[in-house]
Amino acid sequence: MCVCDKITALKKFNKPKDIEVVFVIKKLKYGNTNTFFIRETGGGLLVDTDFAGTLPAFYKAIKRCDIKIGDISYVLATHYHPDHIGLVSELMKQRIKLLLIDTQKPYIHFADEIFRRDKRLDYESINIDKSIIISSKNSRKFLENMGIEGEIVSTPSHSEDSISLILNNGTCFVGDLEPIEYLEAYIHNVKLKKDWQLVMSYNPKIIYYAHANEKTLQ
Repeated sequence: MCVCDKITALKKFNKPKDIEVVFVIKKLKYGNTNTFFIRETGGGLLVDTDFAGTLPAFYKAIKRCDIKIGDISYVLATHYHPDHIGLVSELMKQRIKLLLIDTQKPYIHFADEIFRRDKRLDYESINIDKSIIISSKNSRKFLENMGIEGEIVSTPSHSEDSISLILNNGTCFVGDLEPIEYLEAYIHNVKLKKDWQLVMSYNPKIIYYAHANEKTLQ
């Protein structure tokens, strides 16, 4: 399944004329985890992948959405559980750079043993030396250089390495963060409440989840 949402906006780049920018989100569903392709004015960013062994299905999904491998410059995992990073090593072999947040570094091999239990997967561990490591603090500048306006923040209530990508246009990608509509059911979960307070401080318009349908807030 491929769902493509396009948002058109006018932006000024200190030039005589405004430049029309088409902000594109393409949601890829080729397993159990929603994967998102994002592009604004530069290279594309892939948010999450699915389980190891789903590469053929991934190729079919991007073809259906008119995405080429060469369109993807970076891959970002919202966290390093096996159903989110199974294709990262395969994509890195194809010159797609792994964008790793420094708080995620200790968890990059979390899923290795899980994948090794199934010999059919022939899983290759992520080479951390070939990743690009940045801090959340520096993420806005890094994304800006990619042509994407926004930042990456730590939202560790699901796992210590969990992050969320929050864009200036109100679009948010929160991975496995427990959906906001269930927040009252977790009244004693201080970390979850804190994460949502942070996300909501950016006045989001739409929340994209890894395992649930998107939520429009405005």
